[in-house]
Amino acid sequence: MFESVLVANRGEIAGRVVHTAQAMGLKAIAVYSEADADLPYVAEADEAVLIGPADPARSYLNAAAVLEAAHRTNAQAVHPGYGFLAESAAFARAVAERDLAWVGPPPLVVARMGDKINARNLMKEAGVPVSPGAWEPVPDAATALEEAERIGYPVLVKPAAGGGGAGLGAAYDEASLRAAFEAAHTAAVRLFGHGDVLLERYVEGARHVEVQILGLADGTVVALGERECSVQRRFQKVVEETPSPGVGTALRERMLAAAVRAGEAVGYRGAGTVEFLVDPVVQDFAFLEMTTRLQVEHPVTELVTGIDLVEQQFRIAAGEQAGPAAAAPGGHAIEFRVHAEDPRDFRPATGEIKVWEEPVGDGIRIDAGYYEGNTVTPYYDSLLAKLCVHGDDRAHALARARAALGAFRIEGVATNLPLLAELLDYREFIDGTYDTGVVARMRAR
Repeated sequence: MFESVLVANRGEIAGRVVHTAQAMGLKAIAVYSEADADLPYVAEADEAVLIGPADPARSYLNAAAVLEAAHRTNAQAVHPGYGFLAESAAFARAVAERDLAWVGPPPLVVARMGDKINARNLMKEAGVPVSPGAWEPVPDAATALEEAERIGYPVLVKPAAGGGGAGLGAAYDEASLRAAFEAAHTAAVRLFGHGDVLLERYVEGARHVEVQILGLADGTVVALGERECSVQRRFQKVVEETPSPGVGTALRERMLAAAVRAGEAVGYRGAGTVEFLVDPVVQDFAFLEMTTRLQVEHPVTELVTGIDLVEQQFRIAAGEQAGPAAAAPGGHAIEFRVHAEDPRDFRPATGEIKVWEEPVGDGIRIDAGYYEGNTVTPYYDSLLAKLCVHGDDRAHALARARAALGAFRIEGVATNLPLLAELLDYREFIDGTYDTGVVARMRAR
């Protein structure tokens, strides 16, 4: 096992990785921008290095600055967290070329899965169910119209690279397809450096369900259960839970087996996620993408398995052959993403946090990136914290969630706490019958 790790990220995920590293006896090294100097993770790390100004391109996305920080602090490993450089194959290669342990899958896997079209093709070859769609990049709107006629409306339009819902849109006819293609193409150029766009069948009323996998150092791939991720706004996740209330035993077994095949097909190592769209009417599913990093929602899997996924990432990166101790999943867990944003239109909010009071009690876990007195700036993702609850079953978890959300006080900056409380009173969510359109329907009442 290496003795030190540089965490190439910020906020709550940086703190999360720092805590596990320290619990394992590793020296945890943080990097921070000028805007983040006062955030909790900087003080909690064993050492912290200023890498640039607030602009992400000059700090957290500046691979040269991050690698220089690793060199200056004699770090032996790099954990990328999620976002920023976490899914950059070039950065993963640069880390390995400097004889540092890369806490993530091999760079080739990152590259192959980072291209969604290539990923679809590979999954089809591996026997993983794939929805109808384009098998090559769609270069222009005219070609998109041709593909849509072949695939059949509605279609999902999205950049071929990246993740997190950026640039996604659904099209139901020629006019909406032209608009969705332009939006996806623009986002692809701005965020990912090239304009490749992918089209695939859009299933109305679908659920977004993902499977957590671990690729062990000996080549074995194991599945640690599924997570329901259908509570979304603007194609971005807000609430996740496990197990999924919309997946039966037979479907679960098929999905977990498909996720293992997907990991085996690409030689996966470390923690990753295979994401599916589920048609609840016919109880079938299709591959959406593979995320080659830790997911924001990983705590719910940890709560029902007792497995520390960050610890497993470290052990796999160090070449340890043993996998996690066998543990039968137990209970139900739900994660609520607490964002600094206007709960009415989801616009990001900024300002100084005047009050920060977290709920406490059995079955409550909070991964926080900010505390009272910190300032939320406009430079980064608006995620403030993740409120996670665990109960004996879903009803127990929901009861704990209501109490915890009611006790969580954040003042000085607008948050989506009212939206989350509203969701807990919405019948579809209470019954577990919701799909990816639940937030839009709730707001349309």
